[in-house]
Amino acid sequence: MTVRIGVIGTGMIGRDHTRRISQVLSGAEVVALSDYSPEAARKVQAELVPGAKVHDKGEDLIAAPDVDAVLVCSTGATHEPYVLAAIAAGKPVFCEKPLATTAAGALRIVQAEVAHGSRLVQVGFMRRYDAGYRMLKQVVDNDIGTPLMVHAAHRNPTVPDAYHTPMAIHDTLIHEIDVLRWLLDDDYVSAQVVFPRKSSHAHQNLRDPQMVLLETRKGIRIDVEIFVNCRYGYDIQCQVVGEEGLANLPEPMAITLRKQARLQNAIMTDWKDRFIDSYDVELADFIRAAAAGTAAGPSSWDGYVAAITSDACVAAQESGLITPITLPDRPALYD
Repeated sequence: MTVRIGVIGTGMIGRDHTRRISQVLSGAEVVALSDYSPEAARKVQAELVPGAKVHDKGEDLIAAPDVDAVLVCSTGATHEPYVLAAIAAGKPVFCEKPLATTAAGALRIVQAEVAHGSRLVQVGFMRRYDAGYRMLKQVVDNDIGTPLMVHAAHRNPTVPDAYHTPMAIHDTLIHEIDVLRWLLDDDYVSAQVVFPRKSSHAHQNLRDPQMVLLETRKGIRIDVEIFVNCRYGYDIQCQVVGEEGLANLPEPMAITLRKQARLQNAIMTDWKDRFIDSYDVELADFIRAAAAGTAAGPSSWDGYVAAITSDACVAAQESGLITPITLPDRPALYD
């Protein structure tokens, strides 16, 4: 079966997913596009999928009888209504993060999916599909004993002037929030944010760097450094300390160069390059599940938990206090 996919949002990630489905993966084809800018959708149509139909509205794309599954790659504020419409239509839907811009919105999606009775939603937390993180999870689960601590870092060379302090949580830390829950098979109970000396490269509306301190139900302590003006590259680090050893996330493959009395290797500067392979694996997983009329991978429950945790971290940014994180009982659908 070839899954007929409609893509809502044809900006950078929507265009790249369209290319991925059309040129890299098998089992699916993009048959429909929609964007708030019809010209942008038509440009992607002409360049990548000339046979696809351009719809004026995302809702029309979702309702189209020749669309089996939906990719939501539009701006965050539109995610909730599009995902709810896909659930109402009974169509599998892949939604880039965030699942919704509020925890209440993510909860509405969870409730709609539970009422539907089976999974239809996959959230775009691609790090779970990264080969390095999968290797790290294998070691954490089997080789270092009970995890006690995690030291992590998320560094960007620079960010636009529009990037402000809460975005360090909602746009940056959100990936660690999800992947560390998955890595440790645990949930968070509290968050605290502390601010070291501010970098001179951070603009007026951004406190950078910052340290997020998380505690899990099992008592694991996590510290995540967020430094989005580090200047030297895009650098993701993760070390798990266990009772019997420690494990580090492997570095991306790179040539080690000896030249002019120096030993060096290149550091990536673009997040898309760092995780490009994981996007391929992630969408292949969605296509396999969608062919069976369901969804796999990170669920709407995971998106909801990430939203609750993000809100707690932003509250901790503002207060400087340890902020509790309280989760409702997980519905049986997500067990």
